[in-house]
Amino acid sequence: MTGTDFTQGWVNGWIIAIVLINLLGCLWLLWWTRKRPEDHIAEGESMGHSFDGIEELNNPLPHWWLNLFYFTIAFAFIYLTLYPGWGDAKGMLGWTSHNQWEMEVEKANNRFDRVFKDYAAIPVEELAKDPQAVKIGQRLFGNNCALCHGSDARGNLGYPNLVDNDWLYGGSADQIVASITHGRNAMMPPGGGLPMTEQDVLDMTAYVLTLSGRKGSGNADAAKAKFAVCSACHGADGTGNPALGGPNLTDNIWLYGGTEKAIIETLTLGRQGKMPAFKDTLGEEKIHVLAAYVYSLSM
Repeated sequence: MTGTDFTQGWVNGWIIAIVLINLLGCLWLLWWTRKRPEDHIAEGESMGHSFDGIEELNNPLPHWWLNLFYFTIAFAFIYLTLYPGWGDAKGMLGWTSHNQWEMEVEKANNRFDRVFKDYAAIPVEELAKDPQAVKIGQRLFGNNCALCHGSDARGNLGYPNLVDNDWLYGGSADQIVASITHGRNAMMPPGGGLPMTEQDVLDMTAYVLTLSGRKGSGNADAAKAKFAVCSACHGADGTGNPALGGPNLTDNIWLYGGTEKAIIETLTLGRQGKMPAFKDTLGEEKIHVLAAYVYSLSM
């Protein structure tokens, strides 16, 4: 959406009218009130009002005060002419917020590109021990990753915790770089790809719970054979498959919740997790520093 989308047709004229009415109205009000039109009271004499020992006199407004306001009104006209201010007029300087942002980004890149280039020559595992590099990576994380993983990187329901040692796609330096660079698209189909009745879901839930030493309300033995289909992603023993992002079902770490109710919901509706790729957003060198920060969280 562009700025002109808000100032088309009558809206454009209405904005200009409001600005002019306000500026000219202020100018007229200052001129009209520059003196008190009191014919029967001489300038400098008392107006007959006093409060708490303070008496009101019939004096004109101070010249410095009036001139200051005249200056601000003149400044407003000049500013609105030089910069976008009169409806959809672009302004004589051609300034736009987008161009300003691009200029500041280019300035920052020119300043910090050398830093990232130097860091790119250091392996992620070693860079994770550099306090200054970790601080820079933390800022990158806060700007790009904290929305999903939290400012403390501990995640939330549906968003992985990055400070433990449980990794869906592996926690090595190369695997973290790959996850950030290319993103991840996980998908668990409803029923794990099997047609399931409500009882089948209860039974499979009960079997999944047994993998972490718990019991469910269904018949776990009835679902054991069907779990062979699920093992393609979760492994025959349920310990997961980092190559596919298949979660480990034998521990107490659950991305979408490990209660019987949550597992039933997962089996019934399936899950579609998605992490966006940052290859084009950050570039290889910044990803390298960001990966060092993430790697440092679970060291």
